[in-house]
Amino acid sequence: MHERSRVRFLERELNEELPLLIARGESEQLEFKSSFRWDRRQEKVNRSLQQVIVKTLAGFLNQEGGTLLIGVEDDGSIAGIEADMQTLKPANQDGFERLLMDTAKEGLGGHACALIHCRFHKLEEKIVCRVIVEKSLEPIYFSEGSVARFMLRAGNSTRELDVREAQAYLQHRGKVSI
Repeated sequence: MHERSRVRFLERELNEELPLLIARGESEQLEFKSSFRWDRRQEKVNRSLQQVIVKTLAGFLNQEGGTLLIGVEDDGSIAGIEADMQTLKPANQDGFERLLMDTAKEGLGGHACALIHCRFHKLEEKIVCRVIVEKSLEPIYFSEGSVARFMLRAGNSTRELDVREAQAYLQHRGKVSI
């Protein structure tokens, strides 16, 4: 039954037309990020942007799942991921997906990667990465050094829960305490 539910979720997410999805705007299950690692203001690689992406993935995993569109500005305009790809070897979609998944594995653990799916789309002559994130049945923690943080999607943003909030949330979800 869980597998059927998972397949229906993925089919529903993939069947949604990207322009219509973007037109809906950010929500609890939809987030836009203009870039994965290329800081457009500083015009250089900024690895802290990657951590923001991984926190967003953790938030989706711990809530109801969702879609992250990389290469889309907050206002819905298309930025593309070409600048990100130029910083990679290989400088293509395969290199982008590999780095995204490696970064997710490092921050969330390998088991979380099975719930993260990448697809690439061309819009307005630019490439957008659609990251579809399934809901995790187990809590997923964002690891930063030796510190594990519990992230949760709340409205159209991702926030960190403190220990008491995380424990209450997990108990409410039917989980054993952290």
